[in-house]
Amino acid sequence: MERMGETSKLDWWRSAVVYQVYPRSFADGNGDGIGDVTGLTSHVGYLAGLGVDAVWLSPFYPSHLADGGYDVDDYRDVDPRLGTLTQFDAMVAALHGAGLRLIVDIVPNHTGSAHPWFVEALASPRGSRARDRYIFRDPLPGTDLPPSDWTSIFGGSAWQRVADGQFYLHYYAAEQPDLNWANPEVRADFARTLRFWSDRGVDGFRIDVAHGLAKDLHADPLPSQAEIDRIGPGPDHPMWDRDEVHAIYAQWREIFDSYDPPRAAVGEVWVASPQRRARYATPAGLGQAFNFDLLRAPFEAGAFRSIVAANLDIAATSGSTSTWVLSNHDVVRHPTRYGLPQFADADDAQAMAQAWIASGGCEPAQDVALGLARARAATLFMLALPGSAYLYQGEELGLPEVAEIPPSARQDPAFFRSEGREMGRDGARVPLPWTRTGPSFGFGASLSHLPQPPWFGEFSVEAEDATPTSTLNTYRQALALRRRLGHGEVLEWMDTGDDDVLALRRPGGWMCVTNFAGRPAVRPPGRLLMASGPLANHDLVPAATTLWLMEE
Repeated sequence: MERMGETSKLDWWRSAVVYQVYPRSFADGNGDGIGDVTGLTSHVGYLAGLGVDAVWLSPFYPSHLADGGYDVDDYRDVDPRLGTLTQFDAMVAALHGAGLRLIVDIVPNHTGSAHPWFVEALASPRGSRARDRYIFRDPLPGTDLPPSDWTSIFGGSAWQRVADGQFYLHYYAAEQPDLNWANPEVRADFARTLRFWSDRGVDGFRIDVAHGLAKDLHADPLPSQAEIDRIGPGPDHPMWDRDEVHAIYAQWREIFDSYDPPRAAVGEVWVASPQRRARYATPAGLGQAFNFDLLRAPFEAGAFRSIVAANLDIAATSGSTSTWVLSNHDVVRHPTRYGLPQFADADDAQAMAQAWIASGGCEPAQDVALGLARARAATLFMLALPGSAYLYQGEELGLPEVAEIPPSARQDPAFFRSEGREMGRDGARVPLPWTRTGPSFGFGASLSHLPQPPWFGEFSVEAEDATPTSTLNTYRQALALRRRLGHGEVLEWMDTGDDDVLALRRPGGWMCVTNFAGRPAVRPPGRLLMASGPLANHDLVPAATTLWLMEE
């Protein structure tokens, strides 16, 4: 329990390093090809040895897997393919015994279509209590058309017609009907869910689509998709980032604070500005909200500095700390993004990544070595920042995106609803390689639910474990140093005289220097603590490299 003792403050989350586990792809404990709770429990020692403070567990609830588990059919149970509540309790005990906390995913914007509430709604008449838990609407007057032309995030209409002619709203897959958060039953049921998991020892919650719960669909007719696109997320949008959503989280905060210690929360928030995001991160609300700005940015010094400066200022005014993240289960892994031709516009970089996946990893050409070097440099830069850091499983191995997944093996609804135009997120969700060889590279006793490429073994834990300069051991070294040096909430920018080199000073004389250029740069004075890559000349910072130094 030593690590738990070190981070036992009420605000442990302010500077925590959190490791995201996508459970179906982390480790398979029973050999059926799907990752599960016992698989995670068997690798608690690995996570503790990595040096993280907490685990964020993506949805593990009963689900028909229309969207990787984010279509939840029962919020207060474990999917039987992943385990049992007893096994979940054993996992919590193992994590706590190793000094790690647990954050679980909550999906409040929508249920799965097999949720008992939705089954009841489909069997109930128009205007019924059961239908009021969701968002049902009549067709456009005099037609069989949907109430609006809104499009789903995954493509196609956001409305699905049911047998009696009404439509229900699903802003994601059709198997994910949106809930009506104006309904008191919905609010009361989620309060029970938060208490259920808190009572089982869960330390915090990650709130999926936290900006989407409050909706105003009273306009007649509803605005068009073009109109709401022009409006953008904010108080005037009918669904995204409405001000009323914060009353929901104020009620949740009362629940979180009723526990000792209080439960933490972090919102997945896609909004128009850092100022809007900060509204979710106040002490009276969730306390923290995801900052995806670095994740969306190209590998450029100017972009990184402006993002960090803006978000630290906003975090300070909200009473929270910023979160930093470079990869997760929804985006192309950052070693691949950074190895593709870069554009000043981050959206273009994402488009390039999608084009690369669509080509099966052939076009445009990926520079694997450059991508990994940049990824390691960006990670050390991120870990030197004030606030908390979120890591995605496999990034500590330097795993690139898997492009070579045949259409017949893909699972992401974005791929199917777009008829293959959008390749989806499967390439970041391929099960982890633990060993150099074997039918699933140590993921389990059989093949994995998404196909692993032949080259996966060279990125395995076994292959990297004994190599001091591997990405895995770079992460271990960085996390151990971060803990030892302390990280506080103060950052001072240093003048490097080079627009491509960022340098910052942390409390105690700890310095981080990152060279974003394609050429070496002059190294500032200081004792070397670690480097993200090899150093041929100790007077220089190599291209795409971060150094941690200590003032002398």
